Amino acid sequence: MQKQTQALFDKAAFQTSVEQHLLTTYAQTPATATPRHWYLAMSRALAEISTGNLIDTEQQLAAESCRSVNYLSMEFLIGRLTGNNLISLGLYESVSEVMASFGQNLTDLLEEERDPALGNGGLGRLAACFMDSLAAQEFPAVGYGLHYEYGLFRQSFEGGRQMEAPDAWRSQEGYPWEVQRPELNQKVGFFGQVEVYTDETGAERRRWVPDMQVEGIAWDLPVIGYQNHSVYPLRLWECRAPAPFHLAMFNDGDYVGAQYSAIEAGNITKVLYPNDNHEQGKTLRLMQQYFHCACSVADILRRHLAAGHGIESLAELEAIQLNDTHPTIAIPELMRVLLDEHYLSWDAAWSVCNKVFAYTNHTLLPEALETWSESLIAHLLPRHLEIIFEINHRFLEVVNAKWPGRDDIKQKLSVIEEGEQRMVRMANLCVIGSYAVNGVAALHSELVKRDLFPEFDVLFPGKLQNVTNGVTPRRWLKFCNPALSTLIDEKIGTEWPVHLAQLSALADFADDATFQQRYMAVKKANKQRLADWVSENMGIVLDTDAIFDVQIKRLHEYKRQHLNLLHILSLYHRLLNDPDFDMHPRVFIFAAKAAPGYALAKDIIFAINKVAEKVNNDPRLGGKLKVVFIPDYRVSLAEIIIPAADVSEQISTAGKEASGTGNMKLALNGALTIGTMDGANVEIREEVGDENIFIFGLLVDEVLELKQQGYQPYRYYESDSLLKASLDLLLGETFTPGEPEALAEIRHNLLEGGDPYLVLADFADYVSAHERIDDAYRDQAGWARKAILNTSLVGKFSSDRSIRDYVDNIWQLKAVKR
Repeated sequence: MQKQTQALFDKAAFQTSVEQHLLTTYAQTPATATPRHWYLAMSRALAEISTGNLIDTEQQLAAESCRSVNYLSMEFLIGRLTGNNLISLGLYESVSEVMASFGQNLTDLLEEERDPALGNGGLGRLAACFMDSLAAQEFPAVGYGLHYEYGLFRQSFEGGRQMEAPDAWRSQEGYPWEVQRPELNQKVGFFGQVEVYTDETGAERRRWVPDMQVEGIAWDLPVIGYQNHSVYPLRLWECRAPAPFHLAMFNDGDYVGAQYSAIEAGNITKVLYPNDNHEQGKTLRLMQQYFHCACSVADILRRHLAAGHGIESLAELEAIQLNDTHPTIAIPELMRVLLDEHYLSWDAAWSVCNKVFAYTNHTLLPEALETWSESLIAHLLPRHLEIIFEINHRFLEVVNAKWPGRDDIKQKLSVIEEGEQRMVRMANLCVIGSYAVNGVAALHSELVKRDLFPEFDVLFPGKLQNVTNGVTPRRWLKFCNPALSTLIDEKIGTEWPVHLAQLSALADFADDATFQQRYMAVKKANKQRLADWVSENMGIVLDTDAIFDVQIKRLHEYKRQHLNLLHILSLYHRLLNDPDFDMHPRVFIFAAKAAPGYALAKDIIFAINKVAEKVNNDPRLGGKLKVVFIPDYRVSLAEIIIPAADVSEQISTAGKEASGTGNMKLALNGALTIGTMDGANVEIREEVGDENIFIFGLLVDEVLELKQQGYQPYRYYESDSLLKASLDLLLGETFTPGEPEALAEIRHNLLEGGDPYLVLADFADYVSAHERIDDAYRDQAGWARKAILNTSLVGKFSSDRSIRDYVDNIWQLKAVKR
């Protein structure tokens, strides 16, 4: 297919298209154009190809009445598109030659692209990998998200503290890959009241009359199938006010009033996850979620009806996958449309609705299970609250029939949580309203059934399933690690990017000394690339012979970056105070953003940065220890960090991480995991073997037992001298001269605060696991063998396999080849 695509590619026509965009779109000539102008013109010319294929794919799927999946997610962390799209189109070399004819280097041009700020962490990156795999395998799909103006935030550090600034990812010129689809725009209402009326048949009906209306502007980004001609849309909704501009008010000097509705509407898609530690933020976040769902449901129904299908057949041709609970309001929204606009009976509407939705659960943390106050929903979406009440009423009748008189079970399973402020439990609504519910790793799915939703599992046998997450090998090996990809091609052929299980053939070379040397030379070159970036952007010089130890993920207590920090402090203490202690040089690399309102997470970032300042400039350490916290973590940085990693930190408290996908990306690129028996670490261990992973810490049941016994962190502190010395370094002025209490909050949280994620309980075993890593790395041939086996034995963790699991067990799709 790649050769076919290259043969069809007209270099001269593409060259002309680039020149035309340079002149007519960006008003530049070759003499005046900057590298950014060349990047934009090149990408616009490429987008013409992908947009044509997108429309052709849509038309083919409509003509063939294919069953599709609609993937609803508040995040799609897609990363830069241009380089990855060139690989999927099979045009990387050809386009490189065309741009060279203009005197431009393609690699440099690709650096001009800013990551689209459409996501935060693993949830959004998973959605992006899944869309890539759907297109690669040609399973009909539409991704639905939001067209955020600023996304989360652009992170920087001042005095070691996280600073947040707007991330204007589109820039003034716009984003060259997106195309606006005005014919798909939707109207969405908010607030208002519910009216009761009698229709022409004499039946009493209800309808919602909103007080505020906004418009959903449709933007499509292309999801390009790997070396096939299928292109699926990632459809992003931007919120604008549909009301006309009030010229009279503006002329009278009321500038704000003239534009008020536009300002209010624009806020809905201004940023990803507006801070919700105040009432206005909560309202805006729920408005954001409903806007997303209302636009998406309306578009799904538009497509279905336009193809000539009846509304009752919706579930036969469409599945809607809810990526976590953020799109839950789509369930009552679809019910509202079926009841109030298509006049189905409740039973008929529920029969359709209950066969359309499937739900992916991403968390076992009770505090992370989303709830909304009943009063807020009543104010913002009054008709939806009526429908939620009716769903719950009918469901509780089913519960009562199963467990008569068991009010405790009814209270636990009810969509409505009683209390001083009644809350709507979105996860419960998802389980009730979906035909399938899945966890994202084998351990997680078992814990969902055992601990989170045991009664639901009894009530709906077979509904709760498992689909272990995966990552796309196109971006997370072929694109981000080209040297290793070339080496793999040479040994096992070029089909592995779509058949990742073929990597198992690399295991035959794990003991081959020549292959080991070539594999480790690739790793060394990748470490040098990262070291160069750190030197150029942060002014820190790294030793590429050191162990590169990486923890890159969202900053959260349960992910335990502060456990990693304590270990660094222990190494610092031992290097300065134990003359018999020796270690191989180690570089600890962090990258993470903390939610703006998450004080302790921001304290942990501050502490790591202050420790880094001291450690990196302490001549007594002899270069044995370096710490780097890379700011503004994003996909394009992950593409540099992951290929360079020797060690992958996956150290969440057992039972807290649903799956993880960073662990998969790092193992695929030859990093050895140090991790707890949590999430997908369990399955990675099964695949690579005990000798090629470093497992430590309490197991899930041991965590539960310790908490039931009454966990006392001071007992660990008082009985472990190394732990005590490490924690006490957070007191005083060692890392914060003139500010003796600046780092004390972390220590307070771990001791007086009860150490909720058992950092101190796992500390000693974590230190021991790191000592095993140090020993293993000194045997370079043995380490190379372990790294090669990690790459070769994780083929299971392709998102292609994840999608096939969804297709076979949940969505029931058939591939449509173009």
